[in-house]
Amino acid sequence: LALKRMSVRKDYRGLGIAMALGRTALDFARQQGCRAVVLNTLMLQQEARALYERLGFRRHRRYVLPTIYGRLANCTITIYRYDLPGTP
Repeated sequence: LALKRMSVRKDYRGLGIAMALGRTALDFARQQGCRAVVLNTLMLQQEARALYERLGFRRHRRYVLPTIYGRLANCTITIYRYDLPGTP
């Protein structure tokens, strides 16, 4: 299963919509029998990283984007993981 990009329009942020979407995605993954949800985010996406941590995701690992630009700009990707309780 894959969910690509989740965002809430700026004028609707702060209303709990992103948290509800995140919880819905986690519930869906659990219902599908997934054992974990893994996501990637850029170091610049501070609001997204804070949301993921509030949802219970934990930093799994970090790496510099393996491109010339990534190395020059030190563009760091953080991988987050959420282990789903109650799945085999």
